[in-house]
Amino acid sequence: MALHRLFQLSTLFRSAVTVTLRRNIGLSAVLFNKAKDLDPVQKLFLDKIRDYNTKTKAAGGVVEAGPAYQKNLSDETTKLQRLYGGGDLTKFPDFNFPEPKLEEVATK
Repeated sequence: MALHRLFQLSTLFRSAVTVTLRRNIGLSAVLFNKAKDLDPVQKLFLDKIRDYNTKTKAAGGVVEAGPAYQKNLSDETTKLQRLYGGGDLTKFPDFNFPEPKLEEVATK
């Protein structure tokens, strides 16, 4: 009986140690990857994203958009305004829901 209890405790202890070690190894692997340099492909990808972000901020919109893009954008905006009754398409619409008028019903 005591041997059986000891075996159960050792199994629980082993599983607890395994979980703890797995978590610590996983955490140290993440920290180790942060500490060393990125993979060259990852670095290139991040550099391109950062470059595009700076170009977008400098251009104030779409990067390297030519006159054909601007013409197409204005044509589509005009078409949408014509279809949906005009207004500012860049602003979220204001909804107005009036309270319904309820009539009192006399009960007998």
